[in-house]
Amino acid sequence: MKGKSSGPSRGPRKPGAAPQGRARGAAKAARARKPDAPKSAAPKSAAPKSAAPKSAAKASTPKPSTATPAPRPAKPTPAKGVSLDVRQFRVGADDDGIRLDRWFQRHLPDIGFNTVSRWARTGQLRVDGARAAPGDRMSEGQSIRVPPAEPKAAETARPKRLRPQLADDQVAFAQGLVIHRDAQAIVINKPPGLATQGGTKTDDHVDGLLDALDYELDQRPKLVHRLDKDTSGALLIARTARSAAFFAKAFSSRTARKVYWAIVMGVPSIEDGMIELPIAKQPGTGGEKMHVDEEEGLPSRSRYRVIERAGNRAAWVELQPHTGRTHQLRVHMAAIGHPIVGDGKYGGKEAFLSGTISRKMHLHARRIRVDHPDGGRVDVRAELPDHFAASLASLGFDLAAGDLPLDEEIARAPTREDEKKAARAHAKQIRKGRKGERRARGSGAGQRKKP
Repeated sequence: MKGKSSGPSRGPRKPGAAPQGRARGAAKAARARKPDAPKSAAPKSAAPKSAAPKSAAKASTPKPSTATPAPRPAKPTPAKGVSLDVRQFRVGADDDGIRLDRWFQRHLPDIGFNTVSRWARTGQLRVDGARAAPGDRMSEGQSIRVPPAEPKAAETARPKRLRPQLADDQVAFAQGLVIHRDAQAIVINKPPGLATQGGTKTDDHVDGLLDALDYELDQRPKLVHRLDKDTSGALLIARTARSAAFFAKAFSSRTARKVYWAIVMGVPSIEDGMIELPIAKQPGTGGEKMHVDEEEGLPSRSRYRVIERAGNRAAWVELQPHTGRTHQLRVHMAAIGHPIVGDGKYGGKEAFLSGTISRKMHLHARRIRVDHPDGGRVDVRAELPDHFAASLASLGFDLAAGDLPLDEEIARAPTREDEKKAARAHAKQIRKGRKGERRARGSGAGQRKKP
């Protein structure tokens, strides 16, 4: 007996095929779970088979490429005068002993102290491979590593002040003042009335004539001390930067000796004396005049020795300043009641002699003696100006009696104080030597640590 079918016939199933109802349900579930893909993004597997021949056909007829090459990194453009590379410098003989920050002031003035300090703090600034500080002293032959210069912001150009070109007669005048010249120093005999440096309403001065004294060197000479405008005599000038630092230290440490001649009013009761009176600027004079001030003055010492006397009228004296205050000798001699002849500023009307004696000031830097940076000494005497020589002759003084020996030039047995001074100097040299050894060891350690 034939039975009835329960539904339409679906035909035989293929082996391994899932039931159709289940397949359709799975497809619906898949579509529900999968987000709609963008219409423009077609799967790679769905690409037509004919795409390959088309691309091959295109490749057979090459066309010029329009693709833009990858941009290369632009090289930084240094500002004018600025190097972007690490620089190496060698310390020369003229820079031996100066501080590192002073070396920058001398050779790389465009680099400020703050930049030098930052380089030193971050280890970018090195001397002989070791880290360096701005206050370190340089030695000849050392190598200084300087980081690349940093470009500065554009600044408004300022016109440089140019020194006026010297005329031929000015050059001849300046060179005619020279009484000593060597590789490191020049000594001139400054005439009275010529200022050492310029100032208000002062156009003629020694500083303005220094371009005439460079001779064969390409460096402008430098002043290392000064004389008052109305004081004549020996004035030392350094020819190089190294000698300028050396001489400046000699004057600041009082190892340089200066000897002055003066004619003073009256005769001091003590023929060989030391004046120790503090000096300060006199209020109300704008700093143009000094005076003795026991409370606020700076310590000042001057030695005097009477060479000859003209009765009780005047005396010819030798003066040696042991400190370097402004107008020191003039203030001290006036303070003890014997102003320098012709010095109306500190002696008033009582500072002038009647008769044929000139009214110009009678103060002359007769001798200067200072150690030389290359060894030995500079020891120079300057001849008197005409008015001073004429006054000595008028008062009956013997010019040959003027040059008294310095204390250290007198043959005598050393005192206890001399021995103490020599011992202190010897101990100081030993300390300096040990300090140099420690610095050398530190420099060597820095080099060993360098990879």
